[in-house]
Amino acid sequence: MRLSLLLVVVAALLVPILMARFQVRQVPTAVAEIVVGIILGKSGFNLLHTTSNISFLSNLGVMMLLFLSGMEIDFSLFGKQHQRRRGPHGQVNPVKVASLAFLGTMGMSLLLAVIMQLTGLFSDFALAWIILMTIALGVVIATLTEKEILDKPVGQTILLTAVLGEVIPLTGLTIYSGLHSSHPQRLWLLILLLVAAIILLNRFRQPYIWFNKITKSTTQLDVRLAFFLLFALVSVAEEVGAENILGAFLAGMVMKLLEPTASTRDKLTSIGYGFFIPIFFVMTGANLNLRTLFANPKSLMLVPVLVIFFVLAKLPVMLIFKRYFIGRNALAGGFLTVTTITIVLPAVQVAQKLGTIDSNQAGAFILAAVIVCIVSPIVFNSQFVLTKEDQMKQKVILYGANMLTVPIAQQLVKDHYETEVVALNKEDYETYNSEVSHICLIEHLSADNQHAFDCDIFVAATDHDGTSYEAAKLAKAAGVERVILSLRQPTSQQLAEIKESGLELYNNFPVRSQMMKFMIEAPDVVSSLLDAKNGLYEAQVRNPHYYGRPLMEWEFIDQITVSRIRRGKQWITPHGQTIIEKGDRLLLSGKAEEAADIRALLQRRD
Repeated sequence: MRLSLLLVVVAALLVPILMARFQVRQVPTAVAEIVVGIILGKSGFNLLHTTSNISFLSNLGVMMLLFLSGMEIDFSLFGKQHQRRRGPHGQVNPVKVASLAFLGTMGMSLLLAVIMQLTGLFSDFALAWIILMTIALGVVIATLTEKEILDKPVGQTILLTAVLGEVIPLTGLTIYSGLHSSHPQRLWLLILLLVAAIILLNRFRQPYIWFNKITKSTTQLDVRLAFFLLFALVSVAEEVGAENILGAFLAGMVMKLLEPTASTRDKLTSIGYGFFIPIFFVMTGANLNLRTLFANPKSLMLVPVLVIFFVLAKLPVMLIFKRYFIGRNALAGGFLTVTTITIVLPAVQVAQKLGTIDSNQAGAFILAAVIVCIVSPIVFNSQFVLTKEDQMKQKVILYGANMLTVPIAQQLVKDHYETEVVALNKEDYETYNSEVSHICLIEHLSADNQHAFDCDIFVAATDHDGTSYEAAKLAKAAGVERVILSLRQPTSQQLAEIKESGLELYNNFPVRSQMMKFMIEAPDVVSSLLDAKNGLYEAQVRNPHYYGRPLMEWEFIDQITVSRIRRGKQWITPHGQTIIEKGDRLLLSGKAEEAADIRALLQRRD
C-alpha cells in the first residue's frame, strides 16, 4: 500500500516535467494529472489503491483546492473603478455583463437539466443543474493571465462570470447536500457558518498584520494562521451539517480579505499545488472506472450528451458577450467558461456519498468535465484576438490645459499611455488645441461628466488649487483607480483629507526645491532626468522568467541601470548578485525606447 502513495507522488512530480518537455501548454495540469490517474488506476494498470493515508491527503487536497479558489476572488473587481471600462462597442460594465451572462447560464442549465430528467438520461435534475452551470475559476484565471488580459474589459468580464460560476454552484451544492441529508431542518445553520467567517475576519485582521511583522522562516505564522482558518471553518461547516468544501471556500475568501502579502500567497499556493492538490487529482482519475462505464451503454451515452450540454449551458454567455465584444472574442470567452472541473469533482463526491448517483454516472460527469477542460482552452487560444481597446495600456486624463499638463501629454510614451487633456475654458482650448492630439472642453465638471472619469489615471492640475482639489475628489468618488492632485499651497486640512482619501499629491514647491538641490549637488542626475533620449521608469516584476535570478543574469541588464529596489516596505540597494523576487519594484533607467520595452517585459505575466 505504501507503493500506491509513492506512485501518486511520482506521478505528481513527472506530469508537469513531461508537459514542459513536450511543450503541452493547452491542457490544464489538473486534467493531465487526472488522465495519469486513469492510466494508473482502476481503468488502466490498477497500480493505485486507496488507503487511509492517501484518502486523508486527497481530502486535504480538495479542501486546499477550494481554499485557494476562495483566495483567487478579487473583491476589488466589484468596486466602482471596474464598473465602466472601454470596449469595442463603447462603455462596458463588467459586473453587469457578467451577472447577465451567468443568469442566462443558470436559466439554460435549468432547462437542460429538466430535459435530461424527462428523457431519462439523468433523474436528479437539481444535481445536473448545479454541475452544468459550474465554471472552473482556476483554469479561467490561468488562461487569462497567460493572455495578459486580466485587467482588460473582456478579461474582467470573463473572470467575474467565472467567479459567479464557482460561488453560486458551490452554495447550491451545499443546499442540495443539506436537503438530502438525514437532518435537512439543520440547513438554516448555514447562517452560523457565515457568521463564523465574519467573526474570524474581524478578529484576525489586526493580529494578521502583527503576525506578518514577527514571522520568521522557522515559524511561518502567516501559513499557520491560514491553516487555522481552513480547519476552523471546515469544522464549523461539518458541525452545522454543511459540506466541508464550503467551509474551505469561505476560509479562502476570509484569507483574501485579510490582504495577505504576495509571499504568503506564494507559500500557500506552493503547499497546495505543490503537494496536496495533485494527489486529489491523480486519485480522482485512479478511482474512475472507465471499464464499467463503457460496459454500461446508458452511462456511456451520457458522456457525449454532457459534453454538448456543458457547451449549450454557456451559450447565453456567448450571446451576451457578443453585444459588448467582437464576435471572435465573445465566442472565445464563452468557450472558456465551459471549463468545469473544480466544483464538478467535489459535487460528484458529495452526490456519491449521499447515494444520489452511482459510480458509472459519476464517471460520466468526470470524463465529460475532463474533455471540455481540454477542448475549451484550445478554442479560446485559437479564437481570441487583442482588439485596439485591449492593447491600450492605460488612459490618462489631464484635467487642466496649461504649461504643466500639455508637455506631459506630449511626452508620455504613446505605446503605453493614451492621454487626453481637458480644457476648462474656450481660451485654453483654442491655445492648446494644436499642441496635443486629444483635447476636449468641459467648462463645468460634475459627477455627471462620465467621459472625464473614464480613465485609469486622473491628474487634476489646473491653475487654481480649489478647482483641482474638487475635481480630484469627484474623480475618486467616480471610482478612478489612481488620482494625482497638483496643489501649490495645500492647507493642513487638505493634507489630512488627501491622506485619508487615497489621493496622490504633487506639490510644486518641495519638488522644485528638491530639483534645485539636485542641480547643486548632483547636476548629472538632473541632466539624465531631463534628457529626452533617456527615461526613468518604475517596473514591478511580474514575469516568472525573472524570479529567483540575480540581476547580472538578465539578458538585457547591459541596456539599463537599476538604481533602487522596493521590496515590501524596504528599499534595497542592488548589485549584480541581488536575487529578484516576485513583486519587487525596480527603479530603472536607460534609453527611452529600450527601457520602456524592458519595463513592459518585466511586468508581463508569462
